[in-house]
Amino acid sequence: MSIIYLESKDNAKIKHLRALIELNNYRKKHGQTILEGTHLCLAWLHSHKIASLFTTESALEHIDLKKIQQLYSGHIFILSEVLYRDLSTLGTTLPCIAVIDTPKLDQSINFNIDTLILDDVQDPGNVGTLLRSAAAANIKQIICTKGVASIWSPRVLRAGMGAHFALHCFENIDLQDVISNFKIPVYVTSSHEPQSLYAQDLTTPCAWILGNEGQGASNYALKHAQAVTIPQPGGQESLNVAIAGSICFFEMVRQRQ
Repeated sequence: MSIIYLESKDNAKIKHLRALIELNNYRKKHGQTILEGTHLCLAWLHSHKIASLFTTESALEHIDLKKIQQLYSGHIFILSEVLYRDLSTLGTTLPCIAVIDTPKLDQSINFNIDTLILDDVQDPGNVGTLLRSAAAANIKQIICTKGVASIWSPRVLRAGMGAHFALHCFENIDLQDVISNFKIPVYVTSSHEPQSLYAQDLTTPCAWILGNEGQGASNYALKHAQAVTIPQPGGQESLNVAIAGSICFFEMVRQRQ
């Protein structure tokens, strides 16, 4: 492990890091993304490698950075406090940004296991929260259609709090190419359907389709999956998609206990 000081914002390493933070197309082109914060970095290092690490001189002595250094053998790039704050998306947390290679799946979609299908869910916070809830409910497979926020973007990674690392995530999938292949029940949430979530038998594997924040489930999903609603005696028109998904997942967990 070596320590290298970077002082200029025009340094090639800094430009590369900034582009990974800000530009989705750049991340895809280079097959890399960033993790910010010691929690995500430590979770990742338990089973993966970090390509490079950026922090500040004062942060090096923090116990969490010491733990990372024990697991990481590459270059540590030291930035000034001002330059780090200019790059950071988290603000006041302990300075720690890691560049990682975006994982490449070496398997195909399994149409017989619990699955979360995100159909045009665009808010990174919602996507990350849904991945976190899915992982907690032991749903391991995630399918994302083309309109979904990039799974490996820094904002989704931050909201997921490390859930990504336990999941198999398929991106840019056409819903019409997969939905008919499932050998298990496929449910789609809708606030306008009479079938209650709580009337379903969720004790065997199933797939969940969750739709766009504003428009809800697509017509195709509603036509080709079993629509269910979450009873809302308080009379609200709809629930946040991440809340709705989490309720569905843990009703499934409850029935299987």
